[in-house]
Amino acid sequence: MPTRLDPATALILIDLQDGITALPTVDPSDQIVARGARLADAFRAHKKLVVATRVAFSPDGGDVVKTRTAANRGGPTPTPDYGEFRRKITGIVLAGISTSIGVESAARAANERGYELTIVTDAVTDTARGAHLNSLEVIFPRIAELATTDDVLSALENTH
Repeated sequence: MPTRLDPATALILIDLQDGITALPTVDPSDQIVARGARLADAFRAHKKLVVATRVAFSPDGGDVVKTRTAANRGGPTPTPDYGEFRRKITGIVLAGISTSIGVESAARAANERGYELTIVTDAVTDTARGAHLNSLEVIFPRIAELATTDDVLSALENTH
């Protein structure tokens, strides 16, 4: 079945930053970055939202998440409009590093919120082959449509 994208679909690129792309990965990170760039260029050419996430913390480490296994201190109280949508996005295309951590957590969150979700299988990678394959073969098929970069680019051309 050909890949379909909602007209209000955004591209989210997970953690394609120097510190992450320098890690040893299952697939070469420069190829993942290049595919992410192709997707971003095409989404922008179609006037679609492109979001790039990154892992970063304040110099004093005060914003580092600390769960029970890492001692969570809580956080600020969300404002009343904290969960309101601003851009009316209905679909999300995900790519980036690391398949089993950043990409999978974003995919699960998108699925739980009812977004139409596409994972770009040749534009994700991980530092652990088993974790990468588990996400691609077990988790993602249950919550998302799987497509290649070329599939998504073709679908983007057919989105009105």
